[in-house]
Amino acid sequence: MSDISNPVIKLIGVGGGGVNTINHAIQKNIHGVEKYCLNTDAQSLASVVGLEETNKIVLGSELTRGTGAGADHNVGRQAAIESEQKIREILDGADMVFIASGMGGGTGTGASPEVARIAKELGILTVAVVTKPFSFEGARRGEVANEGIELMKDYVDSIIIIPNERLLTTFDRSMSLLDAFSQVDNVLSTAVAGITEIILNNGMQNIDFADIKAVMQNRGAAIMGMGRATGEDRALQSIIEATTSPLLSEIKLNEAKGIIVSIAADTEISLSEYEIIGQEVEKYTSGDAISKIGVRIDPDLDGEMIVTVVATGLQDDAIEMINMNFNSRGFKAKKTNTAPTSKEQTAQPKERPTVAVPSFLQKPSK
Repeated sequence: MSDISNPVIKLIGVGGGGVNTINHAIQKNIHGVEKYCLNTDAQSLASVVGLEETNKIVLGSELTRGTGAGADHNVGRQAAIESEQKIREILDGADMVFIASGMGGGTGTGASPEVARIAKELGILTVAVVTKPFSFEGARRGEVANEGIELMKDYVDSIIIIPNERLLTTFDRSMSLLDAFSQVDNVLSTAVAGITEIILNNGMQNIDFADIKAVMQNRGAAIMGMGRATGEDRALQSIIEATTSPLLSEIKLNEAKGIIVSIAADTEISLSEYEIIGQEVEKYTSGDAISKIGVRIDPDLDGEMIVTVVATGLQDDAIEMINMNFNSRGFKAKKTNTAPTSKEQTAQPKERPTVAVPSFLQKPSK
């Protein structure tokens, strides 16, 4: 294993959705993360631009001959088993692995749990970032997705579940179908970027790998929300938007065992803005929860602030609630993500969230 101060992080995109996530990660220019595409469809792998050919792995070449899994997750699983030695080789040496995939199809659903199993056997901190299909993709695809997610839970430390139906409520209804799926893949890569940039962002006092490990190791189900804002109240508005976004609005954050907050802002971010976000996070954390907050400076944001919140250690029934609250017209909004009552707040002493204050925000020593 590598030195914990300089962890080796690998992003493994599995299946069509995973390959698309890698494409977005390349476009985002996410640094410090080794990227790999695993698919039974050789044509899909060939479409990836900017990735070394050695990092494109055809799963089950003898079984499928590079023609895909035919939406059969059993074929996807067998393809991964056939290619197990190759998977072990690409995972070797990693401290942390992200497995990105869309659940409900053949390769992503069938092969991802096998990749997770191998990573667990190698003792790697493993986080899955997966999507659940839109309702219009059919009930059967949803059932297959649930089966794949249940298998993943046996092997990963944390699994961030992103229901596409939730994202649909944030899309412009005139958006094309291709753009909608592209936005889903973008959310997957953003989730990975938000966490890795906290770990790897040099040039300021940042959250390190040990902190991330404390929040994500053996935490089970997780979910994320994002918010962005500009103007004088951008800090408050972005954290509120993140914690009340469709992906998090059914979750009570004070039930989470761990919370990671990634702040992206330009060089004008102030100490007061940093503190505002920290104070809001504290409202939503229970006494025994571990909270970590990091910041990334991006001059290109030009006045905009983006906050990503990842809540880990959620109960399975909390995740199920997310998937149930839909009717024939779409999502039924329920703003249950409120701060705990005064009784809940005083139930046990609370450790303040860890706020990694950048050096340029710190007061100079006298």
